[in-house]
Amino acid sequence: MLDEEEYSRWMSMAKKTLESARKDLEGTFYNWACFKAQQAAEFAVKAFLWGVGTPKYGHAISKLIGEVGDVPEDIIEAGKRLDKFYTAPRYTDMWVEGSPYEYYSRKEAEEAIYYAEKVISFIEGRWKLLRGGRES
Repeated sequence: MLDEEEYSRWMSMAKKTLESARKDLEGTFYNWACFKAQQAAEFAVKAFLWGVGTPKYGHAISKLIGEVGDVPEDIIEAGKRLDKFYTAPRYTDMWVEGSPYEYYSRKEAEEAIYYAEKVISFIEGRWKLLRGGRES
């Protein structure tokens, strides 16, 4: 039995976090846009997992998404790219010099948001399919 409420709760957080990433992109907070894009995709994958009653913990999208089953390679690749934005954009001690915001560009932030959108779209399609609809 699917837990629509739990799925919706997590997916709502995914979309709100992606919206925040877009605002950070426009505000030139590129490191935060990258991190939030990663978080948005992670929340989306967890939405699915909680929704089907198999919640998982952890932050590696490329690992978590394997629990969804039959995931296209481009979605796994999107997860791997986003996984790199979990820690480094946030912690100064991840860098030998300077601060995280100095190491991220608009292009990276745009790409991170694009990858998060791909993951979210895939999860939404898979959820729709589970509910008896067609996958987008």
